[in-house]
Amino acid sequence: MTTTETGLPLFVLGQGTDAHSERGVDCPGELPEASDPALVARAAKAKAALGDRLFVLGHHYQRDEVIQFADVTGDSFKLAREAAARPSAEYIVFCGVHFMAESADILTGDAQRVVLPDLAAGCSMADMATFDQVEEAWDVLTDLGIAEVTVPITYMNSSADIKAFCGREGGAVCTSSNARRALTWAFDEGPEGPAKQGGDRKVLFLPDQHLGRNTAVLEMGLSLDDCVVYNPHRPNGGLTDQQLRDAKVILWRGHCSVHGRFTAECVDEVRERIPGVNVLVHPECRHEVVTKADHVGSTEYIIKMLDEAPAGSAWAVGTELNLVKRLAARHPDKTVTFLDRTVCYCSTMNRIDLPHLVWALESLAAGQVVNQITVDPETTHWAKVALDRMLALP
Repeated sequence: MTTTETGLPLFVLGQGTDAHSERGVDCPGELPEASDPALVARAAKAKAALGDRLFVLGHHYQRDEVIQFADVTGDSFKLAREAAARPSAEYIVFCGVHFMAESADILTGDAQRVVLPDLAAGCSMADMATFDQVEEAWDVLTDLGIAEVTVPITYMNSSADIKAFCGREGGAVCTSSNARRALTWAFDEGPEGPAKQGGDRKVLFLPDQHLGRNTAVLEMGLSLDDCVVYNPHRPNGGLTDQQLRDAKVILWRGHCSVHGRFTAECVDEVRERIPGVNVLVHPECRHEVVTKADHVGSTEYIIKMLDEAPAGSAWAVGTELNLVKRLAARHPDKTVTFLDRTVCYCSTMNRIDLPHLVWALESLAAGQVVNQITVDPETTHWAKVALDRMLALP
């Protein structure tokens, strides 16, 4: 791996490349320590000065140096709901990525301010489905006469615009833990009113094709032939009119840059290397990975499985590396390893580092609100409609 004169790998400086990576980074294996040891003390001081006016949320995939200052840790939806449950907190500092901060702003009160320490902390999966692209795809379905029987379901890992689109068009949001319930609702019950009545219902699943496929096929008994992949960069999504008419689930061509890199070969290799290993993966992984795994579930499910696993058991975990390393440290009585030796940390999650967090906290303590995330009222209304439909799922 190429290094600079300082000895730091170019990954640290954001200059490395990898042809197989969504963001194009090399993987040094370990994140560097904070460059300024005083940053920890400065973060603690600023947080103490803000007191109950501040509530810090930390996603499971965040660096240890950041997660230590989180008041609550969790997945994206849990954190957004935790923020909504703290109406007395004037400032919500979200250590995660942009779509998560948007969801927190949607669910919190008007007087609360949501701050993202680094505005460059986005999500490549969420970026794979833009509002204009989805609107264009919906026009295609409308022209074919099938939009009226199609229920759009978007994964939580999507922009506020896409959540609002689903709200307006009779759809809902889902998480990785309730995707089956959301799809069942879409097929069997759907939104109230006549818009989706009559004919066999379809689902447009945004933006993660893998979660949609794994849920439809492995949990609901649909076949792979019932699913088609809509590519927004090709005319008609790269599909014939008949393919769109025949499909039960129209999967958006999107994926997680970390989970999408695990392969079936990774599973075979780890089983050969660690006899008796339990393979535990997130449903954002490819279908062929999920079918080879022993256990599949959301981030919270993965944590619970390892917490309850017997001492001496061995686990290969297919999810983001920060969390896997944290779980390995938490369970020294078990063998916990990363499913693939070469997959990177989530590069956009890792943009939230200690210098950015300190800057955000010290600015707030000085009375200056920085990097505030705001969602306009119209988008907020319809996105909340989609979120409320999810919360009402049986």
